[in-house]
Amino acid sequence: MLVIGITGTLGAGKGTIVEYLVKKHGFRHYSVREFLLQEIQKQGLPSNRDSMVKVANVLRKQHTPYYIVAELFDQVVNEGKDAVIESIRTPGEVEFLRQQEHFLLIAVDADPYLRYQRIRKRKSETDDIDFATFVENEKREMSASDPNKQNLQKCIQMADIKFLNNGAVKELTQQVDETLFGDR
Repeated sequence: MLVIGITGTLGAGKGTIVEYLVKKHGFRHYSVREFLLQEIQKQGLPSNRDSMVKVANVLRKQHTPYYIVAELFDQVVNEGKDAVIESIRTPGEVEFLRQQEHFLLIAVDADPYLRYQRIRKRKSETDDIDFATFVENEKREMSASDPNKQNLQKCIQMADIKFLNNGAVKELTQQVDETLFGDR
């Protein structure tokens, strides 16, 4: 069983890699975003990025810095199939997953304005923002000294494999195949 964690900047292509791994290589998908959206609904909060960050930070503070990922990892183990966990956002999550067998962390990044255009196209309830808000959101999530808060910069640095995704989807999926599967 291989477990891949995906980290990276907003709109860089994490979901594209996940979708490809699921469709082409039979991986199971476990989503931190979906986990948080369910929790947000339980609490009656608005489904936006601010709520996601707030709820995630509270859960990590109440439990552990890797609580959400540990909950998803338990599901992975119970299912026993190759899996991808999207999206790793704290160094504590990486450290927890590194203690598990057969774990690999992938990071993906792209040009900021290109990433902004991508999030606008996907039309998610958390992505209906202007470019200045996009930049502010990302800045808030890039680095934090509190282990319960997002630190994408550190997670990206901790990655085993890094992809730059400034091109077409086909270019990204070729990078994935060549790197992970030896272009089979």
